[in-house]
Amino acid sequence: MSEVLAAKARSTRVFPAAQASSVATPPSRSLCTDCGVSRTANPERCATACQFIRPDYPTAERRVHGRERNTSQVDELYFGVHHGLHSARMRKPRRGAQWTGITTRLAERLLETQQVDAVLTVAADTNDRWRPRPVVVTDPAELANCRGMRMGYAPLLSLLEPALDAGHQHLAVIAIPCQVYALRALETELKAAGRLASLRVIGIPCSDNTSTENFHLFLSQLTRHPETVSYLEFRTDYHVEMRFDDGGQKLIPFLKLPLSELPEDFFPTTCKTCVDYVNSLADVTVGYMGGDGQQWVIVRNQQGQQMLDLLADEVEIAEPISRGKRRSSVTGFIENTRLAAGGLPLRRMPDWLRPVMAWLMPRVGPRGLEFARARVEMKAAECVLHLRRLHPRRMRHMIPNYLWRQLDDYDIAPAKGEQSEGPGGVDHLKGQPADV
Repeated sequence: MSEVLAAKARSTRVFPAAQASSVATPPSRSLCTDCGVSRTANPERCATACQFIRPDYPTAERRVHGRERNTSQVDELYFGVHHGLHSARMRKPRRGAQWTGITTRLAERLLETQQVDAVLTVAADTNDRWRPRPVVVTDPAELANCRGMRMGYAPLLSLLEPALDAGHQHLAVIAIPCQVYALRALETELKAAGRLASLRVIGIPCSDNTSTENFHLFLSQLTRHPETVSYLEFRTDYHVEMRFDDGGQKLIPFLKLPLSELPEDFFPTTCKTCVDYVNSLADVTVGYMGGDGQQWVIVRNQQGQQMLDLLADEVEIAEPISRGKRRSSVTGFIENTRLAAGGLPLRRMPDWLRPVMAWLMPRVGPRGLEFARARVEMKAAECVLHLRRLHPRRMRHMIPNYLWRQLDDYDIAPAKGEQSEGPGGVDHLKGQPADV
């Protein structure tokens, strides 16, 4: 990075998406997560960049990682291309972090070592701690404001061109899977045009998102004082942890959550039909599902390993555990998802049984990597069942072949016309699906 850009990195701090002249109201589309591409100067790129139109994960994996996932290897089938799976934690957890702060510390180190000019990520909205606000960060200290979880839609990629226009040619991006797929689709074009010199991607696994307004509704069903909630996490011990402004804490077993009372559209169709929970096109994925109480780091390529190496002995790394059996949990989830996808009432557990199962699940349920495999299978089943009902003509375009393999142990297989013979299960030889 040049001395001019280094000086700019030290002096420039954070600017929000609202200040970027290219940001506009996105056009209305079905299956859109508002990743930000539709707000750019060339929204037509959505046709080739969107995860929900015609994704081609095998080709993208070859371009990003140098090879496709090895589906004969169990963990690659579920978690994507990688050469390292770790349970990890910062030795000194960062204040305000969702877990221990690995994600933002990676970005800090990239800025501190001047390997990147800027980091694209989200911070909290000034008026709502839960609402995500896309930002470009050039001062490592400002990343402290980006720690923690947000719920809602953030057009992060709307800041890609403004960042490049500002002279930031070496970028790091912290993003969820639908944003990363679109980002990777634009990467080749931007590099060929000489606008983007290098890109490092820190991926966050994303199970489900919802609007910020819906999230406030959810909080109001968990506590009488939702405005005082400062932290919420779905933990791998089958509890939701809530923290409050006064320092209080509350643990709620999953089975006691009022999920059946949420509105039908609480989780958008995009989340119900996502095929990439594990953020397989990132250089390094940082989550928690496979960590069993710690963070879970998936190093996918050499660039991802180089980023993790920047933390040196700031981070404690161990082999992830894998315990329990997932089949019964996944089977029960699939049965309820079939009912929900068909508009039928869910099977509700009797109230007397809930405390018994809430005590039992952390002790006998899947843990560590087995917990993560269960979540991947649940997301795969959810995708197939909801697409069959809502967008059946999109299935052969949206579902990669490896997803069907993830469901081999369950009564879900492709029907005629649901699986393409194109690369990875995506048909590139015919026109756009009729209901795009």
